[in-house]
Amino acid sequence: MTDADPLVPLLAGIVVDVVHFLDTCGDDEVAPDVAVRTAEHAGWVLHNLPPRQRARFLRVLDDLAAAEPDPARRRALESFGFACGLVEEEPS
Repeated sequence: MTDADPLVPLLAGIVVDVVHFLDTCGDDEVAPDVAVRTAEHAGWVLHNLPPRQRARFLRVLDDLAAAEPDPARRRALESFGFACGLVEEEPS
């Protein structure tokens, strides 16, 4: 996939949406242990990306957040890198 590939931001957004759902859903929607394992696995996979790919992923999230009209989703996009341990500083 290239920088211009529209699939990249689409997939990055889906990853954030799924992990955010798992972090915020109720026990009646997804078993808590399944939600935690799945979210942690997603974070592990992203953390183990080569540095250039991880940086690219974070840039895509920044671009998505800048264009996001929904404040809740914008916050999820902005905080995702910190929440998953991909960056050390929480966004302001």
